[in-house]
Amino acid sequence: MKTESKIDEKIKQELEEIYLFYFNDERIKSMRNIPMHFGSNCYFHSFKVAKYAIKVAIKREGYNLKDLLVASILHDYYLYDWRKDKEKKKKHGKNHPKIAAENAKRDFGISDSVVEIMIAHMWPLTPKNYPKSKEAKLLNRADNVIATREFLSNTKHKKKKEQDTLKFISHLF
Repeated sequence: MKTESKIDEKIKQELEEIYLFYFNDERIKSMRNIPMHFGSNCYFHSFKVAKYAIKVAIKREGYNLKDLLVASILHDYYLYDWRKDKEKKKKHGKNHPKIAAENAKRDFGISDSVVEIMIAHMWPLTPKNYPKSKEAKLLNRADNVIATREFLSNTKHKKKKEQDTLKFISHLF
């Protein structure tokens, strides 16, 4: 898929810098310790969602790519393993978008538009947080697509899968 030609080099470079800033941030790297869908973790999941969302947005044009990228990377920045806490386990699906947004606002000073995109990513599980912007709708879709792929993937050869995933997510473009 040749998406790079639809955006100019300056925007592409800015997006890559944002992506690498988060990719290399120690707080974000701590998400590798939080299990996700069948052998994945929050770190890998979030960067796969970001790559998917940006590629789709570039093909369609008219998106705020920077807000979409930041929201995609931070959408699961809740920083806890919900499987280990009975209370969190009960409400994780509904509560984690808001918790992730609060953590991201605290740690990275994200904008209100990025918060809105993040909070809507679990709709319809969170019916009050309908995705209003096209960025929020795309993040919701990207998260569902990547989560489905992770659920369906084979978890044998986990080490090789981690190395391949790390290589895949090491750059946006």
